[in-house]
Amino acid sequence: KTAMQIVEIMKVMEARHPVVMATRVSAEKSAEIQAALPQAIYFEMARICAIQPSVPLAIRPGKLSILTAGTADLPVAEEAAVTAELCGFQVTRLWDVGVAGIHRLLSNRHVIDQSDVLIVAAGMEGALPSVVAGLADCPVVAVPTSVGYGASFNGLAPLLTMLNSCATGIG
Repeated sequence: KTAMQIVEIMKVMEARHPVVMATRVSAEKSAEIQAALPQAIYFEMARICAIQPSVPLAIRPGKLSILTAGTADLPVAEEAAVTAELCGFQVTRLWDVGVAGIHRLLSNRHVIDQSDVLIVAAGMEGALPSVVAGLADCPVVAVPTSVGYGASFNGLAPLLTMLNSCATGIG
């Protein structure tokens, strides 16, 4: 969509909903959107342009945590985090805790134990969601990313790993 198409959509939605967001928005498009809609906020890493209500939404119950295997997974994870926050959830972020440095994940076991839902983003071989699901007693949403080198095949390898996981509670 063009920036002006997004502006028109956001104007219509703003009249009907307290939160409006457009995803996968470039910095250039966000500048055009913000020129037309000064109330719009741009979340650069998440690539989200959003309009929030003047009165914050009530905090939703539950603890949502988002984890990444590596720093290359951050844009995808931030998209999930900002989306959840715009919907009223409190989010705990745990970045760069992949299986290549499993000690970083295990030293943050309390985050897993205290969460009601975990979203886990990983590229490369996509092993982190299975490891986390093996440690967690809550649902784990596995999110493959298209980052990595070698045989990651632009995200196909992590997707297949996540689909083939034998860990319970993973989706």
